[in-house]
Amino acid sequence: MQGKRLLIVVGFVVTLAAAGAQIRKIDPTLLGKATAGDAQAQFLVGQAYLEGKGVAQDSSQAAEWFQKAADQGNAQAQYELGVLFHTGQGVKQSDTQAAGLYLKAANQGLAAAQLHLGALYDHGEGVPQNYMQAAEWYRKAALQNNAEAEYNLGTLYERGLGVPQDYVQAVDLYRLAATAGNASAQFNLALLYDNGQGVERNYAEAAKWYNKAADQGVPRAQYNLGSMYVSGDGVPRDLAEAYYWLALAASTWDGAHQQQAISARDKVGARLTPAQLFAEQQRVSKWLAARKK
Repeated sequence: MQGKRLLIVVGFVVTLAAAGAQIRKIDPTLLGKATAGDAQAQFLVGQAYLEGKGVAQDSSQAAEWFQKAADQGNAQAQYELGVLFHTGQGVKQSDTQAAGLYLKAANQGLAAAQLHLGALYDHGEGVPQNYMQAAEWYRKAALQNNAEAEYNLGTLYERGLGVPQDYVQAVDLYRLAATAGNASAQFNLALLYDNGQGVERNYAEAAKWYNKAADQGVPRAQYNLGSMYVSGDGVPRDLAEAYYWLALAASTWDGAHQQQAISARDKVGARLTPAQLFAEQQRVSKWLAARKK
């Protein structure tokens, strides 16, 4: 799973090359501080190389500057260097190295590092799989309102991995992440409302959260929402709307699930008038085109 990178504005100066082309460079004052050993400046130079801001993008150079800052205890640099080791950008891929760096940053309270360290324990990458450790680190990040950590911790409570199975806790965590816009949490929360697990069964609430996840492109949410419009559970029965969501699921799902969605879409489509069918197909095309932008 990928963490959110810090967006940091780095100062630049513009000079002219002999041929007249503009060449952007890192602010020499910032570079001077980094060269002199200032850890925050080293981190910012590393970030500039990582993002290609002011210099040509160079993950190897980014890793070198992050390493200098990380060696001085800069938590952001430790985390970013950990990401590079996890993904193998600019350095030889090593989940073990990533775990060690995430741990250093996590112990300083950096939520993104706590999330990523939890994920390594969750999946047994670079460390022995340990759901209790995963839950502990997810919880630390969740307490800092990290939506992905709230969602991940919710999945552990739903499945009873590393923590006692507790659907009520799962609902509470999913709701926090869902409200923050996490599409996976929106879908899982809808599913718990749909099945009455951890909450009283409520099809209207299920439909609401399916809709939010479906709008973000979650195929199973699109399929379930379309099915609700067919049955009239939690929403008014509306075959045109059902076709729209089932058609989106058929376009975004893959494998055996896609065939399931195609079959459901076609059954509903056969019950629409030609005008309705054309209108819904246009809506689908418009949604898919907007997603490609």
